[in-house]
Amino acid sequence: MLHRLRDAPAPHTTYLVHGEPDAAVALRDRIDRQPGWTAVVPRSGEHVLLR
Repeated sequence: MLHRLRDAPAPHTTYLVHGEPDAAVALRDRIDRQPGWTAVVPRSGEHVLLR
C-alpha cells in the first residue's frame, strides 16, 4: 500500500478509520514518515468535516 501512496498526490490530511487501534497508529506513523503526509487516527465517535 505504501508503494502506491508514494506516487499519488499528497492529500491535505489522511484519515485512518479502520483496523485495530495499534495497527492504525503504526500505519499513521509510517505515512507521516514516508511519504511524509499528515495522517490522523480520529478518536472513536469523533466527527471530522471533510471538504
